[in-house]
Amino acid sequence: MFKKLQQFIADVQFEMSKVSWPNWDELKGSTYVVLTLSLILIVFLFFVDFLLSKILNFIL
Repeated sequence: MFKKLQQFIADVQFEMSKVSWPNWDELKGSTYVVLTLSLILIVFLFFVDFLLSKILNFIL
């Protein structure tokens, strides 16, 4: 059991050494992209929901 755990930890350390972590500027840029696209999606879904609710209220 402990041998498997040690092997798992060694494997995780080996794989983490291959990871390419973003620098601060890349991280900020990615964050701005995610926030901007999330805001656009929120506004779009708000208008679709609003429009569909008005249509349903008119029909019913």
